[in-house]
Amino acid sequence: MKKVYVLSLLVGMCASFSAFAASEMRYGVEAEYPPFESRNTAGELEGFDIDLGNAICQAASLKCSWVETSFDALIPGLMAKKFDAINSAMNITEQRRKSIDFTQPIYRIPSQLVGKVDSGMEATPEGLKGKTIGVLQGSIQETYAKEHWEKHGVTVVSYKDQNMAWGDLLNGRIDASLVMSAAGQAGFLSKPQGKGFGFIGKPVSDDTILGSGIGYGLRKGDEATKKQLDAAIDKVRADGTITTLAKKYFPGIDVSVK
Repeated sequence: MKKVYVLSLLVGMCASFSAFAASEMRYGVEAEYPPFESRNTAGELEGFDIDLGNAICQAASLKCSWVETSFDALIPGLMAKKFDAINSAMNITEQRRKSIDFTQPIYRIPSQLVGKVDSGMEATPEGLKGKTIGVLQGSIQETYAKEHWEKHGVTVVSYKDQNMAWGDLLNGRIDASLVMSAAGQAGFLSKPQGKGFGFIGKPVSDDTILGSGIGYGLRKGDEATKKQLDAAIDKVRADGTITTLAKKYFPGIDVSVK
């Protein structure tokens, strides 16, 4: 009888632990990419992905927590179970699908080149030949630049975080930086140091490399988390939360997934 009681107690404890574990969503984030995610002067996380992540947690009745790491360490960190989902402006690509799964696409942002407005550069292999372009390490912009430009005489320099690329753009170590347009506008062009700089040409395109939109990265086979987050994403899309946050952080940019 005593053994039965102890066994029942252990089962109950395990069930309680599972319920507790399932009530929290640990997001992996690289917090140096405004306006998607960054820290304010008070040291608090802020940005579109932070607000959206919190809204999705609320819709799914989950408690949010955040685990910071560099962008190129997000997928290894997810696979090592350091967090439950990647929420860091990560585009869904076939290359990444080889390692991880994703939720449905949530929003989409074009990628554009930022450089001096009078540089005479064009966002083409010919227009950038002999130039040095900065990209975020582990990003789709890095993959695009290496595939489309580096083979044609363009030097591609990868940075651990985008702020380092902006610093080198200002001091002339690089000629331009390829980023998501919203990050270029809010993180650099709209600030005093962005004077004299602007977007170079139209957004670049290559759906194979640049992906079908931004979603949350998940461990392979984690269907329970995918189902839970997809349902919450449907809710925040239907109630207008995504549109409202996009207008706040990305004014004038259409983020809809088409």
